[in-house]
Amino acid sequence: MARLELFWTITALKQRDHIFECWNNRNKSNNYTKHLLALINQRTTTLLSFPEIGKNVDFKNTRVISIEHYSLFYVIDTNRIIITAFWDDRRNPKDLLSLLENK
Repeated sequence: MARLELFWTITALKQRDHIFECWNNRNKSNNYTKHLLALINQRTTTLLSFPEIGKNVDFKNTRVISIEHYSLFYVIDTNRIIITAFWDDRRNPKDLLSLLENK
């Protein structure tokens, strides 16, 4: 299998950046953001080596992996993994369904 590349949708990047901003404002520090970014990088590196590690979800070839209180939703394409959502699991799941339908 050829080496996979990782891509983030604009929506997923906006979600991630919004979460980072909220934590930075709440803590008046970016320490947790750095921690969370390191976890994201570890998980996505693992994902590139083992793309099917995530759990299947009931939505159009989408898989999910957990990172603390967050879920990283992705789709495996021919030569790439596309991150479609970075979701705070404490939010209303109905909002997630709406988001995934409109990706």
